[in-house]
Amino acid sequence: MQKSDSIFSLAGDRSKISAWDAGWNVTNAIQGMFVLCLPFAIKHGGYMGLILIVGTAVICNYTGLILVDCLYETEPNGRRVRIRSSYSDVAAAVWGENISNIVINTCMVLECTMICVLYIVVVGDLTTSIDGTTPIPHMAVCIIATLILLPCIFLRDLKEVSRFSMGCSVAQLLVLGMIMLYCFTKISTWPWNKIRFNYSAQEFPVSVGVIVFSYTSQLFLPSLEGDMERRGDFKKMLNWTHLSAAAAKAIFALVCFLTWVDNTEEEVTNNLPRGLRTIVNFSYLTFFMVTKMVNCNYLIRSKMLIVRLGFILGTLLLAVCVPHFDLLMGLTGSLTGSALSFIFPCIFHISIKRLKLRYHELFFDVAIIILGVLFSVTGFYNSISLLAQQYSDDPDSDHSFAFATTFKTSLEAELSDSRVL
Repeated sequence: MQKSDSIFSLAGDRSKISAWDAGWNVTNAIQGMFVLCLPFAIKHGGYMGLILIVGTAVICNYTGLILVDCLYETEPNGRRVRIRSSYSDVAAAVWGENISNIVINTCMVLECTMICVLYIVVVGDLTTSIDGTTPIPHMAVCIIATLILLPCIFLRDLKEVSRFSMGCSVAQLLVLGMIMLYCFTKISTWPWNKIRFNYSAQEFPVSVGVIVFSYTSQLFLPSLEGDMERRGDFKKMLNWTHLSAAAAKAIFALVCFLTWVDNTEEEVTNNLPRGLRTIVNFSYLTFFMVTKMVNCNYLIRSKMLIVRLGFILGTLLLAVCVPHFDLLMGLTGSLTGSALSFIFPCIFHISIKRLKLRYHELFFDVAIIILGVLFSVTGFYNSISLLAQQYSDDPDSDHSFAFATTFKTSLEAELSDSRVL
């Protein structure tokens, strides 16, 4: 971002990148680990889930294009001039600098925080489900994972972060490939009649938030377009990345759901047989989780170690208190995902380009705003309702809000064992 008042920054000079490099960055953003939740969305939404996976890709592709279009103004001679450089710059042109800083930075902090929380939660989920008999409780795994990440607070150079990127990408491709291969070995048992148009009125809005969150990339698109050697290739690059993402996600979600049907887990890797599950989960734990957490923590520009330390410990506390991966992801997608990817870009487009918009463009913008508000309200309400239901129905489970009680119980058990010895 260009503005120095943003709390997020990719500091340092960046060389120009090709359209292929830009496409790789976008693909990494929208084809990340959260793809593992999409079969669970099909479980609750059936064909509606598949339609939304494709439809959300189309909408996010459109909002990405109009957001970048808002970076430019056309001179009287028809020449387009790039007068803005970031998401925050576009927001400032509409709301003013003060309001835009508050709104955009708040959304960015929430999204980054929740991403870090989700990775801690999923590390706990994958570790405790590797063989089904892991003696370490979910809370302890989350604490261990956070302790491993503490050295991240000393990072100063973005190059140190980027060294893990290739391993992360390779791990992602290997994991998805192994899951797909296993699913195709079960093709003869796929019950196609299990996929229907009916959906769960309570769970499906949460799945919508999960789907929206899996396509969130608008925050860095303006900067990415500015770094391209040939900016004229941006539209083609964005079209192909979102088209391929829609196809890959829809096929992956459908194939995995048909393999496990009603037994589909929140993270589909947990449905795999024990041996394969061990390989897949360790692949993620070794490369993907740590890499993404390092990236999220590095993006906090503050040089105060106490701020970085507080951020990591705060995400740990949230992960331990609310260890529900799908509900947290749906909640985040409903709040920041819908706002940053659906609502805000269309508001900016209408405000900045209002005198040049065609009727169908104005219709699309207004329709997407309404859809984004609907997704946000219903997803937020149902995510909160389901979270409350989790704790009210099972107050003594590992998913209880009683973090202190859980910790105390574990400590008393250990002391008791010590006395016995």
